[in-house]
Amino acid sequence: MLGQLIFNKTNGPVLQKTMDASMLRARAIANNVANVNTPGFERVEVTFENELRRALDRTRLKGARTDQKHLDIGRKDIGNVNAAAYKPADFTLPSGVNNVDIDMEMAKMAENQIQFNFASTALRGVFRKINSAIQAKPLPIQ
Repeated sequence: MLGQLIFNKTNGPVLQKTMDASMLRARAIANNVANVNTPGFERVEVTFENELRRALDRTRLKGARTDQKHLDIGRKDIGNVNAAAYKPADFTLPSGVNNVDIDMEMAKMAENQIQFNFASTALRGVFRKINSAIQAKPLPIQ
């Protein structure tokens, strides 16, 4: 309970959600690459960053739900921000078989890997800081 309260006061939840989105995006890209020669296959993309940006925007009002039947209004809590896979309305056929462009998918894979590595490194730093505070020891200089 206390650990969760401390963790939620850091940027850990944002980094955790970012890593979850990267994992979903990696699966979508891998599926797109695997089906590059499948006739009629429709590629899948993942949306996350815009929803995260809206949730982090402090200029937007944040509504409170007083009943489960009410709609959410305003910006969301970070815990309610999730990545979503979708099929974009793209009718081009760059491969001549379907709408998967292997060069584009490989570039997205590299970009996604960089984002995941950054988020995992930053999250490791958050845990190091929390651990250092719990042990009442200064962080070692690296």
